Amino acid sequence: MKVSDRTKGILLMTASALCFAFMSIAVKQTGGTIPVFEQVFFRNLVIVIVAGAYLLRHHLPLYGPRQYQPAMFGRSILGVLGVLASFLATNTGSQADVSILSRLSPFLITAFSALFLKEKITKIQIPALLLAFGGAFVVANPKFHSNMYPIVMALLCSLASSFSYTLVGYLKGKAHPLSIILHLGTVSVATMVPVMLLTRQFVWPTGQELFYLLLIGIFGVLGQICLTYAYKLADASEVSIYSNTNILFAAVLGRVFFGERIAPNTLVGGGMVLAAMILVYVFGRREKEAARRAAKQAGRTAA
Repeated sequence: MKVSDRTKGILLMTASALCFAFMSIAVKQTGGTIPVFEQVFFRNLVIVIVAGAYLLRHHLPLYGPRQYQPAMFGRSILGVLGVLASFLATNTGSQADVSILSRLSPFLITAFSALFLKEKITKIQIPALLLAFGGAFVVANPKFHSNMYPIVMALLCSLASSFSYTLVGYLKGKAHPLSIILHLGTVSVATMVPVMLLTRQFVWPTGQELFYLLLIGIFGVLGQICLTYAYKLADASEVSIYSNTNILFAAVLGRVFFGERIAPNTLVGGGMVLAAMILVYVFGRREKEAARRAAKQAGRTAA
């Protein structure tokens, strides 16, 4: 049976969320000893090596066509800004507060995709996004006791990453996905080196720490590849909701690796997120089939 591009995009977005959840485990293992900027540096260094090697081997443009460089730089700069804002918010604010504010991204991506990419928003998408956000709220159980700085940083992270992923949707068919990824990795590495030198936030990792830093990079590049191809194959407004599976993966991996208890609110919230994704998938499939039948009927009428 042939798998549609839409289904492939959904599966890739889910795989991306799983990779980023594994990456977070490696981040947590090094969080007490390795500075944030160094973690970001190693993550993107692996991206540069993997994406660069693939593009060179297949004789593809490293950084995409010249005419799309403004969009490429916009995606890369906003991506780096989003990651930095996320780390700064995480290090200074309540994890629950930061987590729930980061879940605004699917809403913003849907809005930006409709506004700038002219993607159609289906009737079910907004209710499903609200249900998924409600599930994330139940899981995170935020108290909003953080001061304004981490809250502003978390909001900046959502805004920057949403614009960044909207630009990935715009670049669909215009630049190779790995060129987009290499561009992001290069800009990030070039930014992190002077930041680490100026702030003196670099430590020589032990063998175990280096292993986890490499895992950050490996799962980071796998997550970026899956995410970028997901936006290539399907509309950004449609697949962005599936990034919320990260909540479920994080809960399960936290239990497996750290013995963290899966609380009742996690189960309830996770169920809400799953229900939202099933709604989007089922209703989206029905709409696609209805549109296909209507097109076929119109063709017969014209004939």
